[in-house]
Amino acid sequence: MSERGRRAGLALLPLAFLLLMSILPLLRLLQEGQGAVSTGLFADRYLQWRVLWSLLQAAVSCVAALLIGLPVAWCLARYRFPGRSLSLRLLMLPFVMPTLVAAMGVLALFGPQGLLGVNLQDTPWLLLYGNLFFNLPLVIRAACEGLAQIPASRLAAARTLGATPWRVFWRVEWPAVRPWLLSALCLVFLYCFSGFGLALLLGGQRYATVEVEIYQLVSYELNLADAGALALLMLLVTGVIATLYAWLERRLAAPLKVDPVLPRRPQGMEWLQLVAALALLLLFAGLPLLAVLWRAVQAVAASGFSLLHDEEVLLALGNSARFSAMAVLLAALLGWLHALAARGSLWLRALAFLPFVVSPVCVAFGLLLLYPQWSASLPLLLASYALLAYPFVARSLAGALDSLPRHWPQAARSLGASPLRVFARVEWPLLRPAFRRGLAFAAATALGEFAVTLFLSRPEWLTLTTLIYQRLGRPGADNAASAMLLACLLMLLALLAFLIIEWPSAAERQLRKES
Repeated sequence: MSERGRRAGLALLPLAFLLLMSILPLLRLLQEGQGAVSTGLFADRYLQWRVLWSLLQAAVSCVAALLIGLPVAWCLARYRFPGRSLSLRLLMLPFVMPTLVAAMGVLALFGPQGLLGVNLQDTPWLLLYGNLFFNLPLVIRAACEGLAQIPASRLAAARTLGATPWRVFWRVEWPAVRPWLLSALCLVFLYCFSGFGLALLLGGQRYATVEVEIYQLVSYELNLADAGALALLMLLVTGVIATLYAWLERRLAAPLKVDPVLPRRPQGMEWLQLVAALALLLLFAGLPLLAVLWRAVQAVAASGFSLLHDEEVLLALGNSARFSAMAVLLAALLGWLHALAARGSLWLRALAFLPFVVSPVCVAFGLLLLYPQWSASLPLLLASYALLAYPFVARSLAGALDSLPRHWPQAARSLGASPLRVFARVEWPLLRPAFRRGLAFAAATALGEFAVTLFLSRPEWLTLTTLIYQRLGRPGADNAASAMLLACLLMLLALLAFLIIEWPSAAERQLRKES
């Protein structure tokens, strides 16, 4: 079989899966939304405010993430201090946190009876703070990567010519880091505009977003036409932003090999800059998680673990574990096939980003419209989980396959090794860390998925995320404490995924010892 035929065979299953679970539902969604648009739906002032606020809160979150994240990133990139490596690794932690855990942490800080004594409920600041929890580390990581691409010689030349530190930053560092920041801000806007869980819990009635409005129109009013029109608008906006992001990523795809600036020990007032940067990072990215942990400890101290000893909790735990495991197995298969098929194919690699571009609410709504007879079937729910999870496996493996030395397998085959032995002894040890990280991301995604579960689940398929949401809506201190305990449990499971992702491989540990 030719190389092209082999790749076509590998791509058959992932492409068919994307067609049935993403492309066709999106086309059905577009068809549903066209009729409502033609009837002048957006002349409704209420919906105009929903759309305007969704755009505004995403834009404000981008500006805030830039203004806070760039100084923090500069300090992390330029200063050497104890715990610097750990701080950089912890920037990945919000990415694996379920949105419900973040929302519970924000409410524990700034909700009614919040730990900080400030009640921001029914204000826009609650949602904006939650947006920064997820997206500020993304901007910081991008800025650190951009600053690492600046040659040390260029900065040294600017200083020898008498440039002040501010002028060095403005004329040398800012132009170099700007494309990285623009790429990250595209993702920030995309995540904030299409976010669902945070907006549902933190936005309230006035500051809910378009995603929440779509859910309410479908679930409570059965108004599919108006929901389809709003979903069409979501697809248009996210499509434009995703195209811009792809264009920026293509420009950054092959960074130059440079001699980066080595971080130095802070001197004098520079320690205050570093402390302020770390305090900001703790305030926006660490405090909500600590608040969840503290509230859970308080709940255990008051009532013990008796709040978790009921059939609902056991059912939710069992379903979450079972559904996540099955979804991850399917995601692993699809991710492997997609990564192998996409070697050397730009369009196949780009197609793996499709589930990232489309919000889970639009995915679930499209599936409801296209497959109404299967809307309450377990295979459709699991396939939806796998759709949102498998791109992590595909992207992680694709990067590892690109860096795999091609002459090593060739040398093994020339020595008489069978294809299976070449894979087991040469390729698999190099691909295993990437596969592990991809599976951990996929597991965290499936475990914390909330929007798709609300649309496609049945009462007997209760999961941890839906149980937390239900208990938040019930009156009584016991229900609130139980919801916080469940959120803490979900956070600990996400922390386990984080440790799997960030735990250094044997090669990394050996390199660290040698250095």
